[in-house]
Formats: sequence, C-alpha cells, structure tokens
Amino acid sequence: MKQTRIGTLAAINRYPVKSFGGEALQSSRIESYGLYGDRSHAFIDETKEGWDRYFTARTAPAMLHYNASLSVEEPGVAVDRFPGLRISAPDGRSMKWDDALLQEIQPLSSKKLSLLAHTPQSLDLLAVDAASILIITDSSLRKLEALWDKPLDPLRFRANMLLTLEDGLSDEYGWLGKQLTVGSVRLQVDEFCERCSLITIHPESLERDPSLLRTVNEQLQLNFGVYASVKQTGQVRVGDDVYLLD
Repeated sequence: MKQTRIGTLAAINRYPVKSFGGEALQSSRIESYGLYGDRSHAFIDETKEGWDRYFTARTAPAMLHYNASLSVEEPGVAVDRFPGLRISAPDGRSMKWDDALLQEIQPLSSKKLSLLAHTPQSLDLLAVDAASILIITDSSLRKLEALWDKPLDPLRFRANMLLTLEDGLSDEYGWLGKQLTVGSVRLQVDEFCERCSLITIHPESLERDPSLLRTVNEQLQLNFGVYASVKQTGQVRVGDDVYLLD
C-alpha cells in the first residue's frame, strides 16, 4: 500500500465533558472510540431518547465557559471510570462530576437533566459524534476564512485533530474512503462533518454570528471537516507526520 506524507499533526484537543470547553494535549492515546476519555461525560435530557437526549451548548452556550480536563491517564488501572476528571467553572471554582455540578447546569434547561459517565470499557462511541475522531486542516480553515471574510478560531469546530498540510495539497474533502496514519495510529476517513449552529458561537465571548453557518451551508453544503474511525489504536503526538494511504 502506497503511503504519501501529507502534513503534520498540529494540535490535539480533547473534550472530556460533551459541550464543555476542553484541553489541548501534546500527546494522547487513541482507543477504538477515539481520544482516550473524549466526550466520556455528558448531560442527559431525561425527556428524550437516542442521540437527542444529549444536552449541549447548542441549547445552552454558557456550557462552553466550563472547562474539563483529565489530569492523568492510567491504562489498566481504573477500568470503571476515567480518572482525574477536573472541571473549572467560569469564575475559576474547581468542581467535580457530581450533584453540585448538575444543580448548577440544571437552570440552563427547562427539562430535567441527569449525569452520564461512560467507562473506559464502554462498547459504544461514548458521546462522540458520528465517528471516533473529528479532523480539520489548516487548508480548510484558510479557505473558510476567505469565504467568510473574517478570522476563525479553530476551537469553534471542536475538532480532535488539526492537521497542517504540505504546501500545494488540497484539503480533507478528497479523503473519503481512504486511510491515514498518524504516529502509531491508523484511521479510516468515513464521512464529512455536517455542521450545526454550535459553530456560530464564539468559544470565548459566546457571541453568536449566524452568518458563519450560512456561509458553510451556501459554500460548503454544510460540511466542514471529516470524521474518521479508528482502525489501529496507538499513540499520537503533536508534530507527528501524517500519511495518506492509497
């Protein structure tokens, strides 16, 4: 199988709590569901079922001002939980994944909420969207900035991996059905990421700008970035070379 170097891994981002702010990593284990601990915790709307039950920042943008991180990774030690979950409130308070946090988030919803904590042994995709890894590239970011005519914070798109592509290479939209290797990990690019209103919310100011979603809809058919499933688990690090398999 032919390997072509297409760029490097520029950034890794993990979001241990779905719709909370996350953490930038220098390295991460990649498990069958994606980054270790990514979207391992979520708030659930008890009046809904399936994927709609997840309560997210699309409904409550204030959730983005809470930050979550995993302080340690202990493979083989804690199989019943993801260890070291830390939560920082907007005012700097340290919080835990407990009833006190639930009571703080509950007023953001008119429906009864509950806490969901997956384990490292969960057989589903935790609370990860569609597939395991969400990837965007510097090339597609520059293209969208030109279309929107405004600067873009990559964190708007809540991707797990930001890739810097080699000069002259096209963006990720030609990768569907192909595989990538990053570090010791092999990924299958499965589908485009169809965007929703969450990208209209600035991750720091929380200001909404619907014109961004309109631009993505009109110019990119609502697609920005790609989802990839994990074919071979392993370790990735910022600066790793990225290869396209053909």
